[in-house]
Amino acid sequence: MRLSWNEIRTQAATFAEDWADARYERGEAQSFYNEFFEVFGVRRRQVAAFEAPVKKLGDRQGFIDLFWKGVLLVEHKSAGGSLTRAKEQALDYFPGLKPYELPRYILVSDFQTFELHDLETGEPPLCFALANLPSHVERFGFILGVERRTFRDQDPANILAAELMAKLHDALKESGYDGHPLERYLVRLLFCLFADDTGIFQQRDLFEDLIRERTAEDGSDLGQWLGNLWEVLNTPPERRQSTLDEDLDRFDYINGGLFEERLPIANFNAAMRTRLLEACGFAWDSISPAIFGSLFQAVMKPAERRRKGAHYTTERNILKVIQPLLLDDLRAEFERLKARRDTRRRAELEAFHDRLAALRFFDPACGCGNFLVITYRELRELETALLTELHSDTFNRPGLTRSEFVFDVGSLTKLNVDQFYGIELEEFPARIAEVALWMTDHIANNRLSLVFGRAYARIPLRTAPHIHNADALETDWAEVLAPAQCAYVLGNPPFVGAKMQTEAQRAQVRRIARLGGSGGTLDYVAAWFLKAGDYASAPGAGVRGIGFVATNSITQGEQGAQLWPILFDRCKLEIAFAHRTFAWGSDARGVAHVHVVVIGLARRGCEPAVKRLFSYDDIRGDPTESRHDALTAYLFGAEGLADPHLVVREESRPINGAAHLITGSKPIDGGHLILDDTERVSLLRNHPEAGDLIRPFVGADEFINGGSRWILALQHAPPELLRRIPPIAQRVAAVRAYRLDSASKPTRDLADTPTRFHVNVIPEGVFLVIPEVSSERREYLPIGWLEAPTIPSNLLRVLSNATLLDFAILTGATHMSWLRYIGGRLKSDYRYSVGLVYNTFPRPRITSQDRERLEALAQAVLDARAEHPGATLADLYDPDLMPPNLRKAHKALDTAVDRLYRPAPFNSERERVEHLFRLYEKMTASLLASPERAKRGRRALRA
Repeated sequence: MRLSWNEIRTQAATFAEDWADARYERGEAQSFYNEFFEVFGVRRRQVAAFEAPVKKLGDRQGFIDLFWKGVLLVEHKSAGGSLTRAKEQALDYFPGLKPYELPRYILVSDFQTFELHDLETGEPPLCFALANLPSHVERFGFILGVERRTFRDQDPANILAAELMAKLHDALKESGYDGHPLERYLVRLLFCLFADDTGIFQQRDLFEDLIRERTAEDGSDLGQWLGNLWEVLNTPPERRQSTLDEDLDRFDYINGGLFEERLPIANFNAAMRTRLLEACGFAWDSISPAIFGSLFQAVMKPAERRRKGAHYTTERNILKVIQPLLLDDLRAEFERLKARRDTRRRAELEAFHDRLAALRFFDPACGCGNFLVITYRELRELETALLTELHSDTFNRPGLTRSEFVFDVGSLTKLNVDQFYGIELEEFPARIAEVALWMTDHIANNRLSLVFGRAYARIPLRTAPHIHNADALETDWAEVLAPAQCAYVLGNPPFVGAKMQTEAQRAQVRRIARLGGSGGTLDYVAAWFLKAGDYASAPGAGVRGIGFVATNSITQGEQGAQLWPILFDRCKLEIAFAHRTFAWGSDARGVAHVHVVVIGLARRGCEPAVKRLFSYDDIRGDPTESRHDALTAYLFGAEGLADPHLVVREESRPINGAAHLITGSKPIDGGHLILDDTERVSLLRNHPEAGDLIRPFVGADEFINGGSRWILALQHAPPELLRRIPPIAQRVAAVRAYRLDSASKPTRDLADTPTRFHVNVIPEGVFLVIPEVSSERREYLPIGWLEAPTIPSNLLRVLSNATLLDFAILTGATHMSWLRYIGGRLKSDYRYSVGLVYNTFPRPRITSQDRERLEALAQAVLDARAEHPGATLADLYDPDLMPPNLRKAHKALDTAVDRLYRPAPFNSERERVEHLFRLYEKMTASLLASPERAKRGRRALRA
């Protein structure tokens, strides 16, 4: 049975008395440490070895006085010996240790004095005399697997643990043990490894000892021993056979369904046994349960992760969701109640405890349970603080010592894992989520034990989290957790772009969105927002908030106009808080390179009065918080807007008075009309008469980065000329065949006109072009002029008869801000949409004097470019390489354009776009007021 801290203190006092006169190291040290471990009810030989051999610095052989791999290294001296020298000797052993063997603690002692160094926290060492050991026994809680841990993102230990398990997974899989049995097997091993180091099993390293001492070195009987162990862990003591092996009978009954299913016996070999022992040797008490998400990634193929949209979130990023969603308010309420000094204080604190216990949390894309795990961990820490406050009278009673009180920890805590619900498509992560929550529960119980004085393990498992292995988009969430019982919906749904979805995924999104027509272009993650919105708005729903991580695409481009009106109007939701775009992070090898947002939603009428917005100057840095009355779908403040739910809708023609911008030529030719330099030279050498038919063909890549391509412009070529040039006639025939072979009927129809492009834009004279896609790193759009006979491709936007004024407006920071906030993205790069960005951009009123000033400043930008004739636009607009004279010219132009919108400068880009959005609202309102526009506008709004 586990000892209470009072019992341990009593035994520590006896130990201190017995060894009060000890002086000589060699003769007594081993007996000293054997009895020291007995103070905690642990047999030393089961966890640590004396005189462990290891190579010291300089390849000299050394012997560690006492070594517990991954946990503790002891260097002992005779009474009066130098403890400073003892620590130096201890550190000399580190280079000879494997990474997973490195201890967290170093203990140096000379019998009468102890120094305990915690290498993880780096805190000053704990120094005390032997006589004071009873007052410091809690600091040795790691002997029982009971200690305080600070889990950190990107902790190398987390990564190493994942890789150890991945190797074991791969070894089992290569042996032919695969599929569902392997997934279950691995989860059971995870539980046993964790239980072995954290006090779930009453004796530390019980599992490792079984594997090391009772199984054959060749691994031939290891599978059978593990099969027997699974049976034992699933059998209550009263139902076990009297003839059961004594070593197996030492294991506790676990329950919880984890060991219930019978699995095939796994056949191990010597190498596989070694892999398992390596995992056993790792200090699993140093691992955050959130590691299991990283582990899941480690055992999945990268291609599988991409297909399923699975990304593991760091704890730091999880907190960006759960802190503003619930933790900040709960902690603030606790602080308010704690500060009360009236007679109702205790009753209100107890009622608050009951409210915490009544909360239910639902992650409908829970993966390995990381969001649920961190939420539970934080709530248990809040509960511990609450319990400490409730029992402060006992703690603070004059003259009372810690040894004079002890609480039944199991009766104090009211929070449990059955408050957590989840849906996960794959079975393996669903089962890991269950285990991770049990692990979190045990860690929390350990920490509570340290405060209240009795070691406590909630074994056998009598409650379980509600993790459903199902497709969340095909499941009625109300059957998992009734909306009336749910307090918070949270998580990190899959990231799959609209164009990357399977047909089945696209059908799911269309069914849930109910947009009609083509079904919209929503990303997969939007389906979770919509289902959560319908769930939270169900009659009698108790959902206080929704918090999801999402790709930032749902707050940009055409998706904004599709998704947000549903959430605002159909689901009656408001944005309660948001994190603007920041860089995604992962604890797994190969960090997911994704830009995301965090969005918190609340039911209208239940949302907080003040909305919180977190913005990033550096997408990999820390955010700055601002407070607002309302937030728009584009995640900026709605101050000054008549309608905070306003979204920018795609327009087929400019609504701002601008000239028409069109898309360049789109051949749809299978590449048969396009020539590289070599093909062009060869064609002209053999057929000089083809010269007038070959035009420069420029797309976004050629325009920005340089290089050349050519295209056959045959729209007006006489057929007799084409017949005299067989290579061209052959290419025309190939275009016809390519189009006829298409699965698209419109493309097959084009086969009748193989000498024409699908879209024919063949400018005459000079024209302005804007690349469709431009790097997110650039501060400015790399726009400029081309001239005939160049043909722009469909990856360029074309403005014929453009002026310097057009260039000034379109290249300025104001227009760039509109693109960043309103335009869509291709991956993370800017995607310039004619209908969404150009046609809707609020243009300023410009006087003739303004025109002259802007044209001069625009020319200064072009002149600055011309001073670098060998540079491409990619060179000139690289933010690290941009020439000072060009940057200076742009800044002057930016200032002049900004002043057309208002006299005072904008303090930030967000402030600039908020101003533009108010102008957009006024512009669309005035257009809708006109009779000829009203009918079309109402039709567009209905769509």
